[in-house]
Amino acid sequence: MSKKNYAGIPDKYARIDEAKVVLIPVPYDGTSSWQKGADKGPDAFLEASENMELFDIETRSEVYKKGIYLAPAVTENSSPEKMVEAVHKTTKNYIKQEKFVTIFGGEHSISIGTIRAFAESFEDLTVVQIDAHADLRPEYEGSKCNHACAVHEASKKTNLIQVGIRSMDISEMDHMDENQVYFAHDLYEDWMEDAIGQMTPNVFITIDLDAFDPSIMPSTGTPEPGGLFWYETLEFLKLMFKKKNVVGFDIVELCPNENERSSDFLAAKLYYKMLSYKFKYLNHNPDEDEDE
Repeated sequence: MSKKNYAGIPDKYARIDEAKVVLIPVPYDGTSSWQKGADKGPDAFLEASENMELFDIETRSEVYKKGIYLAPAVTENSSPEKMVEAVHKTTKNYIKQEKFVTIFGGEHSISIGTIRAFAESFEDLTVVQIDAHADLRPEYEGSKCNHACAVHEASKKTNLIQVGIRSMDISEMDHMDENQVYFAHDLYEDWMEDAIGQMTPNVFITIDLDAFDPSIMPSTGTPEPGGLFWYETLEFLKLMFKKKNVVGFDIVELCPNENERSSDFLAAKLYYKMLSYKFKYLNHNPDEDEDE
């Protein structure tokens, strides 16, 4: 069976030697505590991507022509710790090749490995977590590599900013900097600029799809009411790509449902939108007119 290209793009845009972007699938679901199925997320995302128009209207671009290499999936699942180690090693390998590295999970524990790789590779890193859950527990169910611990290490070793949080355990308050948390119920008109102002120049974005309201993103492991919507999320992402050096991102927690395919397509469009913003604003000077 021949290897498929991301979104069915022509081979000349899918080769590792030419591609500016690397996409690493991580079909892992070893620690989720409610609905299982996040290991099927990468395949559902890739299938939806093959049925997506590749011209982005907003940016007037076809970003796939920058080259997107679909890397072999990271399939280590013997333990959460070994999975994190494998994700870390694979991610860092492509960063060293000076690619723009992106990762699609899998459940959120994979981000422990991705964030570790980026934090080791870029100085003074801000991690922006867009998520319904705080994910700050030092350990859960006997492992430090559980989905409930996804950004605990980041909270200690990077500048962590959390957006959309609306579910957490009281114990996580001990590890949270509330000055850098934008709870879903407190989001107000000017919160985006405030959040941008707390970021260092280098930014890594981790998106748990349950950050979105379940009315537009029902197919995720732990949907929470009161989430973000499409255009406000894109506005925030666009601001980050315009004003900061986004060095990479991951998207996690698509839990596909064969009777509900719109969530797969949302994930596909979100990924492609983020790439479109990255290359539109690649050489943008943040000091220029912000009304561009």
